Amino acid sequence: MRILGIDPGSRKTGIGVIDVQGNQLRHVHHQVIRPDGSDLHQRLCALFHEAQAVIHRYQPDRIAMEEVFVAKNAASALKLGQARGVLLAACASAGLVPAGYSATTIKQSVCSHGKADKAQVQYMINMLLRPPGTLAEDAADALAVCLCHAHHHGGAFPE
Repeated sequence: MRILGIDPGSRKTGIGVIDVQGNQLRHVHHQVIRPDGSDLHQRLCALFHEAQAVIHRYQPDRIAMEEVFVAKNAASALKLGQARGVLLAACASAGLVPAGYSATTIKQSVCSHGKADKAQVQYMINMLLRPPGTLAEDAADALAVCLCHAHHHGGAFPE
């Protein structure tokens, strides 16, 4: 099973792809999409097209995405929701409906506690998947979304 994980953002969106076969996990790809420009509409359009290209290139069987959390700043929450919306549309255009996971559930799956910080998530992703090169926080978060989905629906990490 190939899983594409998405950590949505209007300025930086993490993308991760893993293959899962039984309890075996294999890193396939990771990147951070950074749409150019200060205009939100242009960034959202670029994000949509980049996400479509990644889906087309890696042909995932499943997609999982971090859910939007309620933020203190309403404007930031709205932009994040819009970014998540265009990512959902890109998935739908490929005939896939992403599973959604809260940040706490993702951290619990990867780090064994839901209050893990970004450095702990990065460390665990590096230990479990051994991705090549330096792993940006957003890409690590996207790979963590993949692992969370594998744990909940793919059979990885037996109890």
